[in-house]
Amino acid sequence: MAKSKRAVVYFCGNCGHESAKWMGQCPACKMWNTFAEEVVKVESKGMGGAAKAVLSDRAARPVTFSEISLSDEERFQTGIEEFDRVLGGGIVPGSLTLVGGDPGIGKSTLLLQVCQKLANQRAKVLYISGEESLKQIKMRAMRIGPFTDELTLLCETDLSVIEEAIRRTKPEIVVIDSIQTMFQEEIGAAPGSVSQVREATSVLMRIAKGLSIVIFIVGHVTKEGTVAGPRVLEHMVDTVLYFEGDRHASYRILRGVKNRFGSTNEIGVFEMRNEGLAEVKNPSEFMLSGKPVDASGSIVVCSVEGTRPILLEVQALVCDTSFNIPRRQATGTDFNRVNLLMAVLEKRLNVSMAHCDAYVNLAGGIRMAEPAIDLGIVLAVLSSYRNKPIDDKTVAFGEVGLSGEIRAVSMPQQRVLEARKLGFTTCILPAVCKDMLKEIEGIRLIGVANLGEAISAVF
Repeated sequence: MAKSKRAVVYFCGNCGHESAKWMGQCPACKMWNTFAEEVVKVESKGMGGAAKAVLSDRAARPVTFSEISLSDEERFQTGIEEFDRVLGGGIVPGSLTLVGGDPGIGKSTLLLQVCQKLANQRAKVLYISGEESLKQIKMRAMRIGPFTDELTLLCETDLSVIEEAIRRTKPEIVVIDSIQTMFQEEIGAAPGSVSQVREATSVLMRIAKGLSIVIFIVGHVTKEGTVAGPRVLEHMVDTVLYFEGDRHASYRILRGVKNRFGSTNEIGVFEMRNEGLAEVKNPSEFMLSGKPVDASGSIVVCSVEGTRPILLEVQALVCDTSFNIPRRQATGTDFNRVNLLMAVLEKRLNVSMAHCDAYVNLAGGIRMAEPAIDLGIVLAVLSSYRNKPIDDKTVAFGEVGLSGEIRAVSMPQQRVLEARKLGFTTCILPAVCKDMLKEIEGIRLIGVANLGEAISAVF
């Protein structure tokens, strides 16, 4: 007989660590004041000899590698190339994927479009919403386009009812919107709490692996930019995708931060329109639209996300300060990295900026932290400081070291070809990378070994 009793435990809201008593600092993640009290139901099960014999008969049999067969059909495409690229080439059957993002960024719209594409391929799709009614979902879906009857909808938050519906209808793809609204009656806590989110994810993972069903989970994001709930949620799922971007702007970026079936460096670029999200096939051209002509403090750099080179505009504004301590600000890149690069400028090139405010911005609102944009940041800051514009057909990339040297970066040929495709005629790159490349027709390559050579080539 199974006996149950209610117990009070404390969960860390950051990492999900469980404790029998409240603590000021979590011993697992070292965060302060993150423990919350929750009431849970503890099951204590006694198992007799007959039950143990049944379990023994049902125990899984270990298999060898030669007995496991893999086929080319392990993945299937959604029809949205940007989405498939971030997933690593398509959807893997039995996978559990978490999609996070700010409120109103377009998570539900993206997954609804994925459901539309899959339903048009005659795949059975079940969309489960705990936040919207059926009429609200249909109103939103009408903007996207026509849907087939392969897509079924369910408005429910009780996980036992959802599990029964999945086992009865046997869909191939399931979307849960959102995990913070799901609950189990056996857990004596409110929906969205640590214990409920953890248990709900555990149930969905068991369904996905046991029935080989693809499950997408929508997760809310905290003000720090992470998925609300315990960190164990991200550890349990196979793939974690973040949908980023300013909801007041038109672009959106889907970024993979965890992927057991592919790269974690890939991004997908979308544009929000009235009819839903549209793929941006050439994000470089999209990001460079509206670039000013003959303006100082502006240069185009080439960054790589995964296997895709992207051209971005780095803008800098350097002006005399009105304060005792000059102001520094970086938007779209690491603030400390910008301060370091300005210190290299002052030390290695004798450029005095102690009396200047400096602002650096990656146009378009995109965030990049790759060291290859270092050279572009330095040249943009110096261009604004001297008030001398850089040629509009010039692109630059390279990592800047503390000694002022220009260090090599990965995939130089792909970066140069992307710049040539968009009409750039001059490329400033590390001398080591230039020695690796052959002459590329249509674009002039200038290899530089240090900042002094780079500045001579530009100005």
